[in-house]
Amino acid sequence: MLNILVVEDDESTRKLMCVVLQTRGFTTYWAEDGIKALEIIESQHIDLVVLDLMMPNMDGYELTRQLRIFSEYLPILMVTAKQEPKDKRQGFLAGTDDYMIKPVDEEELVLRIKALLRRARIASEQKLNIGNVVLDYDTLELKRADEVITLPAKEFYLLFKLLSYPNMIFTRLQLMDEIWGMESSTDDHTLTVHINRLRNRFRDWNEFEIIAVRGLGYKAVIQAK
Repeated sequence: MLNILVVEDDESTRKLMCVVLQTRGFTTYWAEDGIKALEIIESQHIDLVVLDLMMPNMDGYELTRQLRIFSEYLPILMVTAKQEPKDKRQGFLAGTDDYMIKPVDEEELVLRIKALLRRARIASEQKLNIGNVVLDYDTLELKRADEVITLPAKEFYLLFKLLSYPNMIFTRLQLMDEIWGMESSTDDHTLTVHINRLRNRFRDWNEFEIIAVRGLGYKAVIQAK
């Protein structure tokens, strides 16, 4: 079983989250603040952390920064009532992987956790398998049988991101922020150019396809065998 640490100072919310996760097959640990959470992390293997922002002794931002010192790949999900863009931005800058606004939908919470765990496994292994295709994050290579293609860095990161979440639609802004960074001055046209290059390059590959979703963004579709 996978171990999830729930860090939440509100007892009823904490208990509800733990019950929801336990019924989905996860083993849960809990802490009422960041200090207690760090003590648990030091003594117990944890696969993912769900944490609140507003807590006594150590808030969620500082806890996230401390957890990032502990592990680059530990998935962190912030669940909080703070919903202003500046709050989300501060959360991502601190190192969180995802951000949910309370009250949360239980099914969405579980789905996001499963997605983060999958992403963490891919990140730690640095490889992604799509049918007969292997994407190697360290070398920026795609391998299929005896064929090896090395992509420019931004094209590879963009493809790796899309294929890590099959059928999930990413907005243009999400992809720009993820690949080029929130502070980048790169314009929207750059993303279009990179997407078109990928679509043309792999037009004849039957393992996957990059699809433009009108008015929304892009998604990768894994072709059925």
